[in-house]
Amino acid sequence: MKSFLICLLSLCTATSAYARDFYVRNFAIDIERYRYFIELNDQNSQIKVKALVKLRSVQSVNVIELDLGGVDQSGKGMLVSAVSLLDQKLSHQQTGDKLKIQLPSASTVNDALELAIEYEGEPRSGLHISKNKFGERVFFADNWPDQGRQWLVSVDHPSDKAAVEFIITAPEHYAVVANGLKIEESSLAGGRKLTHWREDVALPVKVMVIGVARFAVQESAKLNDVSITSWVFPQNRSEGFHDYRVAIKALDFFQKNIGPYPYKKLANVQSKTRFGGLENANTIFYFENSVTGKGEQEALIAHEIAHQWFGNSATENDWHHVWLSEGFATYFTNLYLEHTYGRERFVKHQLANRDKVIRYHQKVVRPIVDVTIEDPKNVLSPNTYEQAGWVLHMLRQELGDEIFWQGIRHYYAKFAGKNAMSADFQASMEQVSGKDLSKFFQQWLYQAGYPKLGVEWRFDSVKKELHLKIEQLQSQAQFDFPLEFATQSDDAQFQLHTVRIQNKLSEFKFPMQSLPKSISLDPMVKLLFEAKIERK
Repeated sequence: MKSFLICLLSLCTATSAYARDFYVRNFAIDIERYRYFIELNDQNSQIKVKALVKLRSVQSVNVIELDLGGVDQSGKGMLVSAVSLLDQKLSHQQTGDKLKIQLPSASTVNDALELAIEYEGEPRSGLHISKNKFGERVFFADNWPDQGRQWLVSVDHPSDKAAVEFIITAPEHYAVVANGLKIEESSLAGGRKLTHWREDVALPVKVMVIGVARFAVQESAKLNDVSITSWVFPQNRSEGFHDYRVAIKALDFFQKNIGPYPYKKLANVQSKTRFGGLENANTIFYFENSVTGKGEQEALIAHEIAHQWFGNSATENDWHHVWLSEGFATYFTNLYLEHTYGRERFVKHQLANRDKVIRYHQKVVRPIVDVTIEDPKNVLSPNTYEQAGWVLHMLRQELGDEIFWQGIRHYYAKFAGKNAMSADFQASMEQVSGKDLSKFFQQWLYQAGYPKLGVEWRFDSVKKELHLKIEQLQSQAQFDFPLEFATQSDDAQFQLHTVRIQNKLSEFKFPMQSLPKSISLDPMVKLLFEAKIERK
């Protein structure tokens, strides 16, 4: 990013912190609630939908533009048959993935409108109709990042959050799970069943979801009035109920350390998601082979539960700032493991994450907040997961545990149910700590890379001094950071030292009575870096 590298430090940070992604926003409207009446069948992959979209006019507007994937050359996609407002038919136009609706007259500011939109077709993506590993037909949504539009008419961007209801009509042998609480389940004529789920907390479309399959269902626990349930394929009943029970521990940890859980239920669902796990709001989907009966996916389950606070409730306002979701879930998984199993497990995961970042940067060197990315499918990488998690870890070292946790709770309380950018998180941490963190966030979020160090040391036996020379070798800009190193003497005693690295080349001298037996860098695992160390 040449423009980034040559801009002034403060200007660059502010620009990147608030830069928007390439989705064209419609600031004239605000979606308040979606109600989706969806008909599913066993004869084909066609779905029939009536959507009631309740919105408020923020500005006067003549045309409402929504996202909906139209029919492509393969014949897949959604075809709109009717749009109405208060039973008045409206003219509409579908072009690509956009639906434009002409209002009968210009809206006025703060007008409340409810559009009725009828459409049908075979989803290109978003809702996947397939067979599970037991050969049974299943329907699972997979909206992330912007595939909700392929079956749900919506504003398909995390900046516009809304309440949602799913009223699903399907063959009666299916169970249906979706966001929120179940309002109704009723048998209909012709072997059909209606299931109604409602979530009144505003969600981004990326985590709105339905799952339709044969399920075995168990309520594992109730924790602070939150119902924790497991939904697994009947053939995996005992193994699935066992494996997903770990959600109780993870939910308890996050509630106690971050803040109240934002929803009224937590459903853990065996599914056909394309991902290892998908953090759908209060209805998490896990890959179908996550169930083994051996409890092998505890870290994955903790990761997706952490998203309920970070990503689902406090949501990035822009795809370039997705680290506020993925980096947080990555690091808070490790914090959960540290709390549950001790520091050794935590360090193991931090080191593994550091190694993953180093391997990734051998091929790609980009900042965590990369405003050059145009397609949200490309925002996920070790930058936004592991490296962003390391930024939180280094921030914890900078502030100390007590202030770090206070800052996290302050940030979440302020942005729960809302949208945030990186600058908002920085402001929260600065407010709580009383520190100016602009340099910290600038170099670790908006500057590409991390410190790559060449370290040379020698011992002066005459002056009884340890001489240390540290050079930053990365081709990107220099970093400013504290570096700890430990020396071991002949009697196996360790001494911890800290130096401040600010320049490309730094040299230090330390009084020392004898030649160190060894020198180790970052023994307490506090820094994202790589280094080569040698004795001269």
